[in-house]
Amino acid sequence: MPLSHITLSLLDRANTRRGSTEAEAIARVLDRAQRAEELGYRRFWVAEHHGVPGIAGSAPAVLMAAAAARTRRIRIGSGGIMLPNHQPLVVAEQAATLQALHPGRIDLGVGRSLGFTGAVRDALRTGKEAADRFEADLAELLAHLSGTAPVTARPRDHAATPVFVLATGAGVDVAARAGLAVVLGGPALFRPGPEGATAVLERYRERFRPSSWWPQPHVVVSANVAVADTREAARRLLLPEARALAVSRTRGEFPPLEPAGPADPGALPDRERRLVEESLAASVHGTAPEVRAGLEQLVARTGADELLVTGGAYDLEAQADSDRRLAALFAPRPR
Repeated sequence: MPLSHITLSLLDRANTRRGSTEAEAIARVLDRAQRAEELGYRRFWVAEHHGVPGIAGSAPAVLMAAAAARTRRIRIGSGGIMLPNHQPLVVAEQAATLQALHPGRIDLGVGRSLGFTGAVRDALRTGKEAADRFEADLAELLAHLSGTAPVTARPRDHAATPVFVLATGAGVDVAARAGLAVVLGGPALFRPGPEGATAVLERYRERFRPSSWWPQPHVVVSANVAVADTREAARRLLLPEARALAVSRTRGEFPPLEPAGPADPGALPDRERRLVEESLAASVHGTAPEVRAGLEQLVARTGADELLVTGGAYDLEAQADSDRRLAALFAPRPR
């Protein structure tokens, strides 16, 4: 399928950068939302992280409201709101309020991830078992959104809010049973075998139960993507976040992004260097023709309906240029 037939969207996690404030990180999210609208992206999503030094995006509903107020047409959503951290009624009320303010422009992506550390989980009043309630919490959220719960989520005079499940493994089955769209990303997209994207999404489609939210299966693939003049330049654009992710997995803290050094990642410890390379391998980066080919292969393998581009960069100018080049790949080709 040509890329021009695929919906293209952006997810911005509000990465912080060394030498810059967290308030500036939030402001850059709003600037990027405006540019995404100008470039023709379909959706602009924000995320939820708590107590993470390298990410300022902790309150997705608040950030969604700000992004929606700064734009006019692009859909604004969450990628996602983590249900274990919230009461379903509160999430429904936030979505309803946003829809009332910006009718027909709000998406609700939800996930089951817990706080990164024990201290964060304690602060959120959630234990490790909270993720086990995800399917029940999701059902309650849908009841509030549809007006069938014992308590009515208000305001009620709003358009229906599309609901997406951010899923890996069992989360895909939850989405299928609930009749919701699924967002699948990470290494699974590039992994062969029964745990790879092809098999997982085939299971999702087979088990999907049509609902009032989605009459048929709907797949969003989420991947880090970078486009530049050369493959090496695109790789270097992704390196700061790949390095921060490797540090988080080895030292327990996701740090602010730093510029890629000339020897990066060669100077890293062996395990961190391996994690960086794994992260880069689970991305699509290169020149425009290389990225086009890589994304066409990804779409063909997954049968994706949409692509949600993720990945934060230290070099803001190069990131904006990558966003522009990527949007051009999805524009209809002249006949």
